[in-house]
Amino acid sequence: MTILVTGATGLVGVRLLPRLVEAGTNCRALMRGGKAAPDGVSAVEADILDPDSLIRVVDGVSTIIHLAAVFRTPDTDLIWRSNLEGARNLIAAAKANAPEARFILASTSNVYNADSPRPGREDDAADPQQAYPASKLAAENALRESGLNWSIQRFGFVYGDKDGHLEELPRLVANFKMHPAQRMSMVHHRDIATAMSLALTGAMDGRIVNIADEAPTSIYELVTLAGGAMEPSSVPLDNPWHLHMDVSLARSLGFQPVVKTVYQAAQENLM
Repeated sequence: MTILVTGATGLVGVRLLPRLVEAGTNCRALMRGGKAAPDGVSAVEADILDPDSLIRVVDGVSTIIHLAAVFRTPDTDLIWRSNLEGARNLIAAAKANAPEARFILASTSNVYNADSPRPGREDDAADPQQAYPASKLAAENALRESGLNWSIQRFGFVYGDKDGHLEELPRLVANFKMHPAQRMSMVHHRDIATAMSLALTGAMDGRIVNIADEAPTSIYELVTLAGGAMEPSSVPLDNPWHLHMDVSLARSLGFQPVVKTVYQAAQENLM
């Protein structure tokens, strides 16, 4: 069994790949610009925006884990090209050269509508307005319509393993004027590996699955944990379920997070 991972040098990929290797998985990484792959991983140079380069990348693989994505940039054209066109190119390469491969797409809790009347569920209608979640939802739809054996994992706010993501939150809160009482679904890198390992068994085939821990946490608490500060407020939330996902489907499929809360991560020095 050979698993192809895109986005191998990104926030998630660089932490997922060593865990897959440690579990005994034969991994191949799609790399750009001659970058070196992690130990124990074979590297194939290609670009998801260059369809011809993808032919040999997918040859002989049993699973594709598509993590590569662009998000925090003002270049919306780059976001759409990377996240949708890139996904379409990889899907086409898989259909032509590895049609039996399982295709696992990483997506985001940001696809859910901000004014949802409940925690976001996988079967909720969604119409995201920002380029990143809109492009990810379009890529999801392209995969679902591909005829491949697919699954989609929508991650909560990803953090841990010294990735610096949580530490960016004080700045993001100020930029987006987030309410201190807003709660976000969270997922530690360890549990992205937990979810991927489960998906590799086929438990998530043909499904969209929300992946998060057991305790959506307030922005106020998260900023404090990140070493920042923000003004408290008791003003009612306009959209109390924004960024909060229902994870009951994942639990029913056997997903159990190892890092159950961000406070556990802090106590065990996993941040």
